[in-house]
Amino acid sequence: MKYVVVMGGVISGLGKGVTASSIGVVLKACGLRVTSIKIDPYFNADAGTISPHEHGEVDLDLGNYERFLDIKLTRDHSITAGKIHHVIPHITNEIQDWIERIAMVPVDGEVDPADVCIIELGGTIGDIESTQFIEAFSQFSYRVGAGNLCVVHVGLVPVLNVVGEQELEKNVKEKLSLFCHVPVANIFTLYDVSNIWRVPLLLRDQKADQAILKVLNLESVAEEPNLEEWMARADLYDTLHETVRIAMVGKYTGVSDTYLSVMKAPDAYSTAWSLLRGADGILVPGGFGERGVEGKILATKHARENDVPFLGICLGMQLAVVEFACHVLKLPDANSTEFDAKTENPCVIIMPECSNEGKGGTMRRGSKRTFFKVANSKSAKLYGSVNHIDERFRHRYQVNPNVVQLFENNGLQVVGTDKTGEIVQIVEIPNHRFFVGVQFHPEFMSRPSKPSALFVGLIAASCGQLDDALQDAACNHEPQQNQRAEKRPAASDLGD
Repeated sequence: MKYVVVMGGVISGLGKGVTASSIGVVLKACGLRVTSIKIDPYFNADAGTISPHEHGEVDLDLGNYERFLDIKLTRDHSITAGKIHHVIPHITNEIQDWIERIAMVPVDGEVDPADVCIIELGGTIGDIESTQFIEAFSQFSYRVGAGNLCVVHVGLVPVLNVVGEQELEKNVKEKLSLFCHVPVANIFTLYDVSNIWRVPLLLRDQKADQAILKVLNLESVAEEPNLEEWMARADLYDTLHETVRIAMVGKYTGVSDTYLSVMKAPDAYSTAWSLLRGADGILVPGGFGERGVEGKILATKHARENDVPFLGICLGMQLAVVEFACHVLKLPDANSTEFDAKTENPCVIIMPECSNEGKGGTMRRGSKRTFFKVANSKSAKLYGSVNHIDERFRHRYQVNPNVVQLFENNGLQVVGTDKTGEIVQIVEIPNHRFFVGVQFHPEFMSRPSKPSALFVGLIAASCGQLDDALQDAACNHEPQQNQRAEKRPAASDLGD
């Protein structure tokens, strides 16, 4: 196994995740199989429960790896200081053991381990919380031996009076080489480009793949990088000029408390509402906690009443159910027990197997199967009219099975459930242009070359092309995305 460790200095948020993912793309284009590990020096045992206010990335990097490299990672591919300290006092040994063990887990549907494991160390070199991981990698270089570990350091080179990131001049590279003891040929510039798909192309054009392959003694087995698909995608992106406005209504935005603080922030409320009403489509993503819920319900109501294309994900679907109960069924205090434990009309309830005392480990998560109940629903058609799909979940609450019939009798259709038929996993309003709520997270399985069927549907409906998208899905029959999911073991079998 070969290892590439990507770390960063100066400030956090430089783009280590995109750099690591792009290195993986280039190595994969050379004919190598690649896996990834993300290390976060935080004491949370579950990085997915860190608030974006505390750490803006959360699961962003793992998502980048999966989308860029078309792989399927497990929860063990995320290492946090909390996991390590919880396990054993010999920290540096445990870090190295964990990396070696998880690097051998196939993530691309094959049986054998990958050729290269790309490891991103979060945070900034010099931060005290990263010290244990730096020491572990120092020891790891001797454990794996010469020719098996390549370190990539991502830094910031500020240029005065210049906005954005620019290509480094030769004299600057020479100075960096002198003071960092790195050959000039091994210094690469990831300057601003027109779109993110061009980052792997930047690395290839500067022959970064050759430098990494040389360090890892893989020159004799690697091929010339074939990035024609990425080049075509990057060029296509630059030719698209017609805008589709999708309003994403979340609580982790710059106006996170707008809807709950109407009296305190009337200007922000007015601005947000104007943006929402001018959107071509509305997306309500997942989340936890009560803050921001009222605004999401208002946005959902606006979409339903005005025939605006709508997609609710996880909590977004649950709030679509609550909104329907409040304003269509006229149930006065309809709510989720997550927000009102004493409601007389609980539309969303805690799952029997989950606990409301904690988060993270108490959730129902991983790859689960959804069975379509309504063959002519928009969701089923977008997925190619298959009988079932495999998507990834992350929730503790579900639609109350006792009120499902009441919803269906009044126009909110349950079109997808689990195998028992008890857990509602997809809802639709049939006579709406596009109103879909899903309990799973379609973004987890979406890939640049195989986008999620539901995101395709939302955008197509928002620009008046849903019929074309449905026709394309029918012609393709079964999306490649879902074929891949069914061929591989479920994430619940491997660990989420």
